[in-house]
Amino acid sequence: MRRRDFIGLLGGAAATWPVGARAQERVRRIAVLQGGGDRDDPRSQPNTAAFLQALQQLGWTDGRNVRIDYRWPAGDADKARKYAAELVALAPNVIVAVSTASLAPLLQATRTVPIVFVGIIDPVGAGFVDSLSRPGGNATGFLLFDYDLSAKWLELLKQIAPGVTRAAVLRDPAIASGIGQFAVIQYVAPSVRVEVSPVDVRDAPAFEPALAAFARSGNSGLIVSGSPLSLVHREPIVALAARHKLPTVYFQRTFVTGGGLISYGPDIVDEFRRAAGYVDRILKGEKLSDLPVQAPTRYELVINLKTAKALGLDIPPSLLARADEVIE
Repeated sequence: MRRRDFIGLLGGAAATWPVGARAQERVRRIAVLQGGGDRDDPRSQPNTAAFLQALQQLGWTDGRNVRIDYRWPAGDADKARKYAAELVALAPNVIVAVSTASLAPLLQATRTVPIVFVGIIDPVGAGFVDSLSRPGGNATGFLLFDYDLSAKWLELLKQIAPGVTRAAVLRDPAIASGIGQFAVIQYVAPSVRVEVSPVDVRDAPAFEPALAAFARSGNSGLIVSGSPLSLVHREPIVALAARHKLPTVYFQRTFVTGGGLISYGPDIVDEFRRAAGYVDRILKGEKLSDLPVQAPTRYELVINLKTAKALGLDIPPSLLARADEVIE
């Protein structure tokens, strides 16, 4: 057999050799610091599944050529700081940060490890990036939504409950986006003849009396603005809205599937798929500085007809026709 024929045969046979006989594939490391919820939270599971599926489609499989380390602070700020330090100490190739509550401690822990974030409302205002087109530093990712979306929640509240003249806005004043969302809602309130008042979300015992007092005044509604704390307390928030008969607009679908009235916001699962694309590009050598912060591309309107009936509300047919999902 001629030498070149032997070499060709050898190369063709290599694909059939046992794994142990091949050169070991380089294993990369991804760290994920979640936001609200814990490992068993059904809200987080579809997001994680979408992220893993998208990574696999791009050639990355957990346990084969990539190792993924997760931490779940469940809305606890002290745990978030502790887990951020733990993950950075593992020397990952890239970190995924879910929400402001995770991104802030990660940026305190490292200014060198690339971070891809999901679920951030105002990364420029919070000082996480220099600009959306040129983030600078070591973080980039995907916006939860633009502030303009906040105005649509108030418009939806008036559409679904025209008699509402007063609206409480549940917000987290400790984050820049909590203040920004309320400011937009307050700005458009006179145009729909609604008086708005902020209610700070910290823990359920703290905001329950404020909402109860607000509901007693009549002709009242509620807007739950975007924040990690709102997600942590979503069950008591939905329960309070039902108990006090408050028509409520939420920023995310998970509230409505849990019994809330209506939500309008980004498709979160799609955000995690897109985050996997940025992780792939960083693992393949692209510079984070070349990856701009991106806005959502898909939004979803979700309505719970069972909750509407319990509140005595008739949903306008035009609104039902626009809905991406109707829960009956």
